Amino acid sequence: MYYYAIQVKTRSEEKFIRLFNTMFSGSQIKIFFPKRTLPIRRRGMVTQATSAVFPGYLFLQSEETFSNDFYWNLRRLEGFYRFLKTGRYIEPLSGKNLEVVLHFINKIGPLAGLSQVCFDDDSRIVVLSGPLAGLEGNIVKVDKRKKRAKIRLDIYEDSFLIDLGFELIEHSSKKQTAS
Repeated sequence: MYYYAIQVKTRSEEKFIRLFNTMFSGSQIKIFFPKRTLPIRRRGMVTQATSAVFPGYLFLQSEETFSNDFYWNLRRLEGFYRFLKTGRYIEPLSGKNLEVVLHFINKIGPLAGLSQVCFDDDSRIVVLSGPLAGLEGNIVKVDKRKKRAKIRLDIYEDSFLIDLGFELIEHSSKKQTAS
């Protein structure tokens, strides 16, 4: 299985997916657009908002490598910019780049919900389950009030800082010591 990253016009990803599915209907190529939900607090009310994990980037899955003909057909679609890593040269994701993408595609699914976390005695975040599981080493900042963790994800030379939401679960050892 080969995975590719493409850059498209930001906030037009859904439109691009519709055009892609129309042009390549019947093909074995799957397209992924990972999203996340975040708690948003406005005027004392908390709501859930959905946004892209990687704004402006989509991921293609294929059993075969792509040809130059595929590139030129894709280029005709409105909103297409380039293939990652170098624009016109089509190179599948590999190594760490592939691990990051597969974390969101296979382990989490199309919509990354909230992670369950607790904090240890040294106030460090401990991820119990959810999208943050496996990404603990990439956490840059934790905002307990907003219930968000800022993580750094690197794909090729691009570095993304994204927020993922969490819900605080009281750790069982804290419950026992409080009794």
